[in-house]
Amino acid sequence: MRGTFDSTSALGNAMRQFDRAAGVLKLTPNQIAVIKQPRRVTEVKLPVQMDDGSVEIFTGYRVQHNVARGPAKGGVRFHPKVTLDEVKALAFWMTYKCAVVNIPMGGGKGGVAVDPRKLSTAELERLSRRYFAEMIDLFGGDRDIPAPDVNTGPQVMGWFMDTYSMHRQEFLPEVVTGKPPELGGSLGRETATADGVAICIREAARHLKIDLGGARVAIQGFGNVGSYTALNLYRDGARVVALSDDTGGYVYEEGIDIPRVMDYTRANRKLQGIETAMPELIPLEDPMEILEWDVEILVPAALENMITKENAEKIRARLIAEGANGPITTEADDILDERDVFIIPDILCNAGGVSVSYLEWVQNRMGYYWSLRRIQEDLDEIMTSAFRAVLHMSQQHHVNMRIAAFLLGIQRVTTAAEMRGLYA
Repeated sequence: MRGTFDSTSALGNAMRQFDRAAGVLKLTPNQIAVIKQPRRVTEVKLPVQMDDGSVEIFTGYRVQHNVARGPAKGGVRFHPKVTLDEVKALAFWMTYKCAVVNIPMGGGKGGVAVDPRKLSTAELERLSRRYFAEMIDLFGGDRDIPAPDVNTGPQVMGWFMDTYSMHRQEFLPEVVTGKPPELGGSLGRETATADGVAICIREAARHLKIDLGGARVAIQGFGNVGSYTALNLYRDGARVVALSDDTGGYVYEEGIDIPRVMDYTRANRKLQGIETAMPELIPLEDPMEILEWDVEILVPAALENMITKENAEKIRARLIAEGANGPITTEADDILDERDVFIIPDILCNAGGVSVSYLEWVQNRMGYYWSLRRIQEDLDEIMTSAFRAVLHMSQQHHVNMRIAAFLLGIQRVTTAAEMRGLYA
């Protein structure tokens, strides 16, 4: 079975997750009305001059879901299948992700429907600057703070920051996070999401009495999150036996040499063809087979809706750590829950990125920058505290970790919204 990308069901999945937790909390219709739907949705057309002189029109989005607890926070992704419904779902998840790890920010998300691999560096820069300029009134260090996401990174954030600063005629690094350190970016930001995933896996393994030393791991997706998660687990002594990206899947039961794989992907930007450099790796006919591999720990770190009711029964992992946003549909969640598969939900598991983004924002506003050691210590404290709070909520209410995470996040957002009241 090959995976499909269905952003509409990602939004429906997010709404169903909310409704389940809201039912447990017995929220009133008024409470739900204030915190469920996005507060602002923006769609723009982005004319960009290409290198050959022609003009192409791209569609861009920015959704601010909720700002009761602080300014909107969330990445911008460049992907050919970006849709408004997908961005709405991602902004929704960001609201509760920030609340779960208890940082004072709300949820936002952005995207452009484009395949950046088909653009030159100059075309990518013009598109990035146009996106930010078209919606510049939305952004600001106290309003909405973008960050990297799929197919964007420090360089795109640098262009964003420079565009905003040039319009304002001030140096304003706090308008985006995930910037290069030379422009006020935080140390540790590149690996932060994966570091948070690894911290959650460590805590979950301890709870489940899984010995990480020698534990078999499969990782779907070998971008920033998947690759650094693999490296963290490799260093912790786990045995990564299967990995994939959108160009191929590979297995090696003795344990894959992750540093060598990362060297290859840095040079080639994809896994495809790696068996020529590492002949011990066995290619899979279908990369989706990774999800069904016989492992203790599975890390889906690709896109939404990868585990569905069609393949959930075939999952053999005891522990699933959601490196990606929304990789498991609601129907699959139910199946896995019945089978006692322990899932670390995305709004907890991959919150390391937004946590260090918050630390970057704080440093920008202070004008004082911390050591990598302090960043890592703060991240460990944030993620460990959040994991234990969600686990406690799970045990207290006799619900799975996903519902528990939403219970915690919704309580915090609802409390903030009610304390602020409604401005009439």
